[in-house]
Amino acid sequence: MLLADLVAATSDVAATSARKEKIARLAALLGTATADEIAVVVGLVAGEPRQGRIGVGWATVRDLPVDDARPSEPSRTVADLDSLLDEVAATHGEGSQGARVGLLSDFLAGTTVDEADFVRRLLIGELRQGASAGIVTEAVAKATEVPVTVLRRAVMLSGDLGEAAAIAAAEGRAGLEAVGLELLRPIQPMLASTAPGVAEAIVETGRSSVEWKLDGVRIQVHKRDDDVRVWTRNLNEITDGVPEVVRAVRALDARALVLDGEVLGVDDDGAPLKFQDTMSGSSQVAPFFFDLLHHDGDDLLDVDLETRLQRLEAVVGDRRIPGVITEAPDEGEAVLAEALARGHEGVLVKAASSTYQAGRRGKTWRKVKPVHTLDLVVLAVEAGSGRRQGWLSNIHMGARDPETGGFVMVGKTFKGMTDDMLRWQTRRFRELAVDDPDANGAWQVTLRPEQVVEVAVDGIQRSTRYPGGVALRFARVVRYRDDKGADEADTIATVRALG
Repeated sequence: MLLADLVAATSDVAATSARKEKIARLAALLGTATADEIAVVVGLVAGEPRQGRIGVGWATVRDLPVDDARPSEPSRTVADLDSLLDEVAATHGEGSQGARVGLLSDFLAGTTVDEADFVRRLLIGELRQGASAGIVTEAVAKATEVPVTVLRRAVMLSGDLGEAAAIAAAEGRAGLEAVGLELLRPIQPMLASTAPGVAEAIVETGRSSVEWKLDGVRIQVHKRDDDVRVWTRNLNEITDGVPEVVRAVRALDARALVLDGEVLGVDDDGAPLKFQDTMSGSSQVAPFFFDLLHHDGDDLLDVDLETRLQRLEAVVGDRRIPGVITEAPDEGEAVLAEALARGHEGVLVKAASSTYQAGRRGKTWRKVKPVHTLDLVVLAVEAGSGRRQGWLSNIHMGARDPETGGFVMVGKTFKGMTDDMLRWQTRRFRELAVDDPDANGAWQVTLRPEQVVEVAVDGIQRSTRYPGGVALRFARVVRYRDDKGADEADTIATVRALG
């Protein structure tokens, strides 16, 4: 498959907001891929190449030479790009940075303008073309003529959409149905959507497990005899970095286990530490678990949650995350109050009858936690790409510093912006631009610090990246505050107090 065909398809996908049109266009592309190509194509259109992170950052891509004498006719293939990424990923040691730049420069010299733009954005994770994992999954199902539910399950159990796509292309439904849970191979995790409150979540889910939501790191742990492996939510293996987890699980009275849980930093008294302290690697950590997916030969994915929790408690004892089974909102509210009083984030409300399915499956798992909002000032904005091409998109936000009269940058976000909001802010930020947004293809534009934006955040974490020493966690735009001046924005002290 020519790389140009893939680039054209992703451009079409980025240009439409209609989900069915995105799926149809991607399915048409995937239908032309060979069984050997389809896994690679799936990763590229989703913006997640099979090589993962390859050690190339924004600065490297920015400094790559731009050759105006590009070929007008495409010749590079998808396989060529895949081989390049393999080679760059394998380049390590002294002089590796220069070697990577050389490899990338040579490849880009043989690409068209559109192909080069795609590769650059792919390398820095800036495709933003509207091809989510869910859309790509449906496109694979359509292209290979298999039920999407069967494909989703195979993706969960294999942990890899590209691998499942290759099986679907080569073996069809029968091949997908043969994919099972394997010990020591991670599966994709089930995720929770947000609910405004415990009562609302319980009304939606009915009989529920209401459990503490810890501010830790999501882990999946597999045990086969004395062999214990640990993965993160993104299926990155971290076994060597969490010996406390390995020791704790190895000591459990079971031969084979697959556990879902959190690893949490704790102080000397066992009180929970903040997320950033857990991530720092300098604190003592302890594992806690909220689900059991396999136990001594029994796969439990299709068993109801209430039964899984009973077996979990029998296996892990006091390492089970606290919770209650209830249909009463007041009981659920009491669990939330206790979790917050103990220093945790909030609660998860899960349908007691739910089976385990990767991703966000409707409203069977809901998370409830206090949401903080801040009024900050927009200091700069980045040019959009992909579907946001032509708009000013990712905003840089600052908190007010009363001592200097200036603003301290605390984070960036492009989350929560509707198309109407993007159109408005593009006009507004052109008015506030200190730099010319159209000069030399500028990707970042400095603004006069006048526009206040209200953002919702899950909290803050310590950061050496920003001068204020803190960064926002999961910031998303709520609205722009034309009723407030920059002198009314929240101070850096207010932001730090959220920690």
